[in-house]
Amino acid sequence: MNQDKPRIDPRILRTRQLLKDALIDLLHEMEIEKITVNRIAERATINRVTFYLHYRDIPDMLEKMADDMIEDIQNALNRNPSQPGLEEEKAFFVMVSLLEHIAEHAKFYKVVLGSKRTPIFTERLLRMLSQTVTQIVENERNSFISEAGIQKDIAIWYGSAALIGTIVAWVRNDMPYTPQFLAQQFSLLNHLV
Repeated sequence: MNQDKPRIDPRILRTRQLLKDALIDLLHEMEIEKITVNRIAERATINRVTFYLHYRDIPDMLEKMADDMIEDIQNALNRNPSQPGLEEEKAFFVMVSLLEHIAEHAKFYKVVLGSKRTPIFTERLLRMLSQTVTQIVENERNSFISEAGIQKDIAIWYGSAALIGTIVAWVRNDMPYTPQFLAQQFSLLNHLV
């Protein structure tokens, strides 16, 4: 059992999930500016005061949901323990894990990444992807990037933007490809670039 993190009461988790689901449903229906705490509470079938026991306001809720999203993604990526092998293979499995996680939680990601209503989620994911791309670029020795004289920061910007752009487009187009196929496509593109 993980002793680093205190156990949260299941009732609190259930209430937060109700609030999150209510907000996602409302974001699917209307612009963020039209959503009120009352609407969220009504949709979640809880009292408005209960909302304030968990969040200061809607921006605080979005901030915490974005934190939770990144934590969930990190947990999904950590499910596949690091095994010895080529960096390319590791990057492929990380990409598959990320895409599978997004596909498993499609309703959430279609709203938060597939629309322009809540940029905080896209920004957080871009930051996380930038860190991942940075690790990959830093770990590659004698790579095409250094041989071609490409600056590492430019390679990181390019790689991160390409990933987030493709993932957002994939989500907006109702995920027409499997996570494995999309990860293979990313892998093939990496060979060209």
